[in-house]
Amino acid sequence: MNAYGIAHLRPPAVLPEDVFRYLERIQATLDPYGGKFVVHGAEVQVLEGEWPGALVVIEFPSAAVAREWYDSPAYRAILRLRADHIPGDLVIVEGCGPDHDSAAMAAAMRAAV
Repeated sequence: MNAYGIAHLRPPAVLPEDVFRYLERIQATLDPYGGKFVVHGAEVQVLEGEWPGALVVIEFPSAAVAREWYDSPAYRAILRLRADHIPGDLVIVEGCGPDHDSAAMAAAMRAAV
């Protein structure tokens, strides 16, 4: 099942050169793991609550593969170029799949309580 690396980043107003070097090199670290950007640099339209910063979503074939990428020597070699300059929160989460039924999920949750 596909999984997603999701980052809520809070970049400074002016990006340092390290961040540009990171952006130039990240795709080469993703390619061996089948990672592809789904959201990257798009404007966030806040409908509820607050969302300071930017959103990045990267799709992977599975959560295990996403973690392999994150832990890979190639990605570790560039990670500090971003992380030292842009604070943020990062998670890996599995997708729900094409057969997901939120009503069935609600019923199962209701039955469990």
